[in-house]
Amino acid sequence: MGKTKKTKKFALVKRTLSTKDHRLKKNAAQAAAGNLKKHKSKVKHIEQAPSALFFAHNEQLGPPYQILIDTNFINFSIQNKLDICRAMMDCLLAKCIPCVTDCVIGELEKLGPRYKVALRIAKDHRFRRLTCTHKGTYADDCLCERVQGSRCYIVATCDKDLRRRLRKVPGVPIMYISQHKYTIERMVEAFGAPRSG
Repeated sequence: MGKTKKTKKFALVKRTLSTKDHRLKKNAAQAAAGNLKKHKSKVKHIEQAPSALFFAHNEQLGPPYQILIDTNFINFSIQNKLDICRAMMDCLLAKCIPCVTDCVIGELEKLGPRYKVALRIAKDHRFRRLTCTHKGTYADDCLCERVQGSRCYIVATCDKDLRRRLRKVPGVPIMYISQHKYTIERMVEAFGAPRSG
């Protein structure tokens, strides 16, 4: 069977409303009245920057580093056959304290028996357990709230969406896995920081 040729149709124009249409005038009047109300009730709120931030440098960060670990970071560490504590120390060249929240452990428990190795690693005695007071077990929101509350943590995650959210929070370094080793961004003094040109 051959292909049928489609001929182009000429002189097709999108139908538009004329400028004198009564519907446009009604919408314009409503928009003008609405804009006046919005401008009067608009209140500007600017968050106060934490006193520990000095330009891009966070003075609260210092050895021993406290590192908040996400669920997928543990899974990718297992896949890349990395010992979490040793690889963190190699990256930062200092003592590291891995911290795991209740939400992360809850997510690992929900994932089932396939992730029991990751759950066993998360419950290791070398990891500090942080309790959560909020409802639900969604770890991304928990980590973002905890970091915004106190900027003394480094967040370890491989989730691109969470990393995008954390980049909006100033003074929070992000650790992730790249080329079978840990890499950290926003921390110039670290050994695992990506080198520029």
